[in-house]
Amino acid sequence: MRIGNVEVRPLGGGLGCLLMILLSVVASVVLTVGLNLLFR
Repeated sequence: MRIGNVEVRPLGGGLGCLLMILLSVVASVVLTVGLNLLFR
């Protein structure tokens, strides 16, 4: 990915990028379920 004239590469290459996306999805699901249980 390029921003202006700076090359930005995710940590760990493609696998690291995939892992970060997966982690954020799991975290948002856990947060949503947790908040729903709290404010029931």
